[in-house]
This record gives sequence, C-alpha cells and structure tokens, in this order.
Amino acid sequence: MVKCVSILGSTGSIGRQTLDVIRHKNIRVAALTAGSNVERMEKQCREFVPAVAVMATREAADALKQKLQDLPIRVLYGEAGLLEAATMEQADCVITAVVGMLGLKPTLAAIRAGKRIGLANKETLVCAGELVMAEAEKYGAQIIPVDSEHSAIFQCLMGVGNRREVKKLILTCSGGPFYGMEREALKKVTRADALRHPNWKMGEKITIDCATLMNKGLEVIEAMHLYHLSVDKVEVVIHRQSIVHSMVECVDGAVMAQMGVPDMRLPIQLALTYPQREECPVDALDLTTCGALTFAKPDLEAFPSLKLAMECASRGGNACAVMNGANEVAVALFLDNRIGFYDMYDLVSGAVAAVPFVKNPSLDEILEADRLAREFVQEKMCN
Repeated sequence: MVKCVSILGSTGSIGRQTLDVIRHKNIRVAALTAGSNVERMEKQCREFVPAVAVMATREAADALKQKLQDLPIRVLYGEAGLLEAATMEQADCVITAVVGMLGLKPTLAAIRAGKRIGLANKETLVCAGELVMAEAEKYGAQIIPVDSEHSAIFQCLMGVGNRREVKKLILTCSGGPFYGMEREALKKVTRADALRHPNWKMGEKITIDCATLMNKGLEVIEAMHLYHLSVDKVEVVIHRQSIVHSMVECVDGAVMAQMGVPDMRLPIQLALTYPQREECPVDALDLTTCGALTFAKPDLEAFPSLKLAMECASRGGNACAVMNGANEVAVALFLDNRIGFYDMYDLVSGAVAAVPFVKNPSLDEILEADRLAREFVQEKMCN
C-alpha cells in the first residue's frame, strides 16, 4: 500500500473520489493540482495540507496563494508546476486524473522518477502508448489502471498464469444515454441529452465521449498498450447494467469477469493498496437485487466513432494522437453548443484524413500531430 500520493487533477471527478478513498486510508498527500477551481482547491488544501498546490494559470495560482497564506503550502502554476507535483520525492504514487493531452508530460515525468502510476488519464496511452510503456519498463515504474474497465482486466489477469493463455480482452460498455437510437434520431440530440449518463457520474468530457462511444474506442487503444495485444484481440460488448466491468477470455474458452457496483472508488483504492485488498467505503454488489445482466454488440453505424478509433488503433503511428486531439476540440465545441452530435465525428475523421501520417513518431512528432489536429478542427469552424 502506498504511503503518500500526488493527485494530478484533484478537483475533478476522479480526483475527488481519490481523496475520499484517502480519507479512509490515512494516506498522506504530497501535491494537489487543478485547473481553475480555486474555491474547491482551497477546501482540499485546508483538509489535506499538501506540500504543493498547482493551478493551471498564474491568475488562479495568485488567487489560491492569497487564500492559503496561513498554511505552509507552496502554490505553483502551469506545466512546470504539474511536472514538480508529478516528481516529488515524498510521493510514492501519482494519480494522473487530468483530462486530455495535458497529462502526457507529467505522466512521463512520474514514470522516469520511478513512481507507481494510478492511471486515469487514458489519453496518455492513446497518444503515446508505445513510448509510455517502454519508459515504464526502462525505469521500473508500475502502471496500475484506474479506469473501471482496465482495472477489471488487471484483476482478471491476476488469475492467468501466462499471457499466452489469453485469447482476447472483452471491454464492457454501458452504451451511454443513446443506446438503441438510430442515426436520424441522434442527429437531434442535445448537450443536455448527452450528459445524462445512465450509470456513472463523471466529468463532462468523458460523459460526451461515452455518448458517442469514442470513450470505448480510446479504451480499446489503451488496452492494447497496457496488455501488449493487437486490436483484433480486444472486443467491445454493450452491457447496460455496468455490473460486469470487463472480462478476459482464455484460450481454453474460460471467461473471467470482474463484477461490482458502478463506483470508481473501487478501482481507485486497488491502485493505492495493490497487491493487497482492503475494506472499501463502497456498498458490496448484491447479486440477488442487481437484476438480469445483458450483453450485445455495439451499433457501429449509429456510433461510428468507435469504428474510427479501432481503425486508428490498427493503423498505429500518430493516427491515434490525431484522433484524440481533434476529438478533444470537437467535444469542447459540442459542449459549447456550437456543433451537433455527428459534427464531432465528421471533424475528427476529417482530421485523421488530413494530418500527415507518421509511422514511428517521436514525442515531439506526437505533440505536433496533436497540434495539427486541433488546428484542423478550429480552421474548419472558421470556414
């Protein structure tokens, strides 16, 4: 069990739930980082008293510093602050819960510092999976996934003696708020409709990705890198109840599943206590009341973002970085009510087609692909 953590993205959904687990486990906090929510960060700092607090901008950091004058907390800002929070000597674990490409550099820095990584920032592996996993092996950094699906696979694989015994991974997907709807109906859905996830309480960006099934596509790519498998070894099934969090099928036909209530504190706690399991402040699953468990194939016609993600995964190179960067901007536009539901897919697929392909990209080339993808979407909006 870890003794001290840094939480990158402490004011978001995963960050807040991580702090809830920490309250019950008496784990010390080395650093907290946030975007612009000064009020929530102040409350967290007063409760946990980290050595360092980081905000996204100088203005937010100055505002926080004024509020924390009575506490011995260094207040930093920007990328430099994130990198310091990710590499603090006293932290033996870094929870990476920031959203988007912002998490890539601090995650790499934490890996190079030999930290345990509680990985909630899926874009890190989506955009630079080969590089990140190679660095983790080089520096002996342990990556434990915090996503419920990848945590489920991580747990199922504990029961597999040899990875050659794995036939495929089966990622479950709730189907989001629009399961069963056809294209014509989906053209009319709104921001408010898309934010009504049936099972999980999450941040806005990931909730929209769940509505388009892009989130599941990102998870397919993440799984490939985490578990060193090709895209054809990762399957997606719709499981509306979000009770079975994912499964592993072995070569002999045995299927192992991890089940539990839909509560992110379960995988978060495992990332902090592994290899031990401990009591958790979450209700246990009651099989007698959870109802029937159903499974179905995803509709790739109505939800083409999943198909696009799997195509990018198969192509490799910088394709996933392009897709991810364009998607981040497109989702922000949708949340701002500037584009429609399928406009997100059109913009992302357009960027994938337009940005030059690089087969074996360096970190700089990955960052450049991300920049070009974002630029493509913004230019389309200006035309």
